[in-house]
Amino acid sequence: MKIVVLDGFAENPGDLSWDALRAFGDTEIYDRTPAELILPRAAGAEIVVTNKTPLTAETLEKLPDVKFIALLSTGSNVVDCAYARSRGIPVSNIPAYSTESVAQLVFAFILEHTRKVALHSVSVMRGDWAKCADFCYTLAPLTDIRDKTIGIFGYGSIGRAVARIALAFGMRVLAHSRSHTSGSEGSVVFCDLDTLLRESDFVTLHCPLTAETTGLADKAFFSKMKRTAIFINTSRGPVVNEKDLADALNGGVIAGAGLDVLSSEPPHEDNPLFSAKNCYITPHVAWASFETRGRLMDIFIGNIEAYLNGAPRNTVN
Repeated sequence: MKIVVLDGFAENPGDLSWDALRAFGDTEIYDRTPAELILPRAAGAEIVVTNKTPLTAETLEKLPDVKFIALLSTGSNVVDCAYARSRGIPVSNIPAYSTESVAQLVFAFILEHTRKVALHSVSVMRGDWAKCADFCYTLAPLTDIRDKTIGIFGYGSIGRAVARIALAFGMRVLAHSRSHTSGSEGSVVFCDLDTLLRESDFVTLHCPLTAETTGLADKAFFSKMKRTAIFINTSRGPVVNEKDLADALNGGVIAGAGLDVLSSEPPHEDNPLFSAKNCYITPHVAWASFETRGRLMDIFIGNIEAYLNGAPRNTVN
């Protein structure tokens, strides 16, 4: 049996092992696969593994030996799942592996905005503290997050993890989702979106990308937030209208933003957020801690085993 990993570098840049996968059969692992090499590399493979390398219907039509597609991600949009289903090819993803890691990055953004760690560290390293007349100094206002309000849009596993951390910090927690628009769950209060935007000091998105959420965070959305509020997105890039966000930051409509995802990845060099005020952007790394990638690998290997045992799991088609 031939197994081909088309783009394994993001999951395993060298600090994890592919040995468990190799034990299943003849395995070829590529860091990345450009479009023109998908067919020659995947030819003859029974199992094709992809993260972001697209497997369209046109491509799969030319790969008659494929019997199983294993994703190294939660999202499945890179595979034509409907065509795969028509061929009887199960497609398995990696669900709920990065919950805690993503929630932690949300608070990395929050704490960076409120405590200005990078700003002061850079200042100290260039010698400013050594030259200071006093034992301490601040370069920007520092604020606590206790008693501040966080608004969580999307209340799945990651939204709940964010809520748990927020409550541990002593924050007030508002949340909104399709199934939670009123009432409460413990100390978490559910509300409509307008209330969440109006009352929150931090607004963090944890929703899937759908027709309804695409472009959700736009000019009207930001205009309903506090001028002192921080906007955070670790869900999907296209949920945000990036020009509207840049305009909101540059125009003082909101105070700052923290983003781990953009509409195009890698982004275009002229992305308006690159020149926006008080905007922190990380390169889609919320999922990329060593421990989280280890969990992903374990689930992935389990998906392969389940397929070989005749009972595919975590299928999305």
